[in-house]
Amino acid sequence: MDTHTPEPAGRPTPNPTRRAVLTTAAASAVVALTASAASAAGAVSVSRRSSPAPETVALPDGIRPEGITSGPGTTYYVGSLADGRIVTGDLLTGSVTTLLPGSAGRALRGLFHDDHCGVVWAVGGVTTGTVTEGHVWCVDATTGTVMHDVVVPGAGFLNDLVVTETAVWVTDSRVDRLTVITHDHATMSMSGPSFVPLSGAWPAGDGVANNANGIRLLPDGDIVLNNSRVGGLWQVTPVTGSTREIPVRGGPGIVGGDGLETDGSVLYNVRGSGQYEVSVLRLGPTATGWSAKWAGARTDDTLDIPSTATLAGGWLWAVNARFGVASPGTVSYWVTRLPAA
Repeated sequence: MDTHTPEPAGRPTPNPTRRAVLTTAAASAVVALTASAASAAGAVSVSRRSSPAPETVALPDGIRPEGITSGPGTTYYVGSLADGRIVTGDLLTGSVTTLLPGSAGRALRGLFHDDHCGVVWAVGGVTTGTVTEGHVWCVDATTGTVMHDVVVPGAGFLNDLVVTETAVWVTDSRVDRLTVITHDHATMSMSGPSFVPLSGAWPAGDGVANNANGIRLLPDGDIVLNNSRVGGLWQVTPVTGSTREIPVRGGPGIVGGDGLETDGSVLYNVRGSGQYEVSVLRLGPTATGWSAKWAGARTDDTLDIPSTATLAGGWLWAVNARFGVASPGTVSYWVTRLPAA
């Protein structure tokens, strides 16, 4: 998250009229078939989707959103780069209230709702003067109480996280390692942080450009990362940090990436192949690890450089970071509803 490619000249301001497009590998060949495929894809999953649902959900002006997570149901949580607040509400009603008030110098990036114990985990940093410390917070999802605030020594740019039964795994975009904080759901106790260096085929970073970004679990318990600098998808063995590239068949290629989201064997890569879309891939096992097949992309007129996405109510919801927009401290921000695979 928090990566920015300059906006192409002439990009129109997102309009309120919805124009959801499913881009498939066959789209370049037959336009008429594309329209039919998009319509059919929508019909397949409409029965499990909550309806009606708003096309967009407005967020407070100037919030500078980065991470989004959801649960239970269609309750959402969005974190702020501007002041580290967390806002919450319901995606179907479009409501919004403050869960965690802002604090000077704090910036939140990745968020993850832990269904087991009703907390939101958040990663980011606190800047005092010219020094920024990396932090991982555990916040009560109902009261906003900060239950834990873990300082991560040597952090460069803590970016995203995923929560397992026993640990929180965090990417650091400027240090080639995963930060691990072990926790106990029953007692809400925790220990760490400890670190797992990324090795094997992982493309080492230079400590300046953002490298590892989004993180999620693969169906077998391994970890999948994307890479904002060189693109691609990467499979990591959690215990050792050994990394291999996940081959991707079809499509325009995964050239970047911000947040990741998974639904079984479906992987959503925010801005994996374009600044105004969410790439959709289908994962499959092989003799040596996982592979991925391009299954299209989700885009919409209202997308404006999305950063992360979450699944709720049968829909995919992408928060628009609007990186590079003029006057980020005062402009409007929103979440865009997209069809899930």
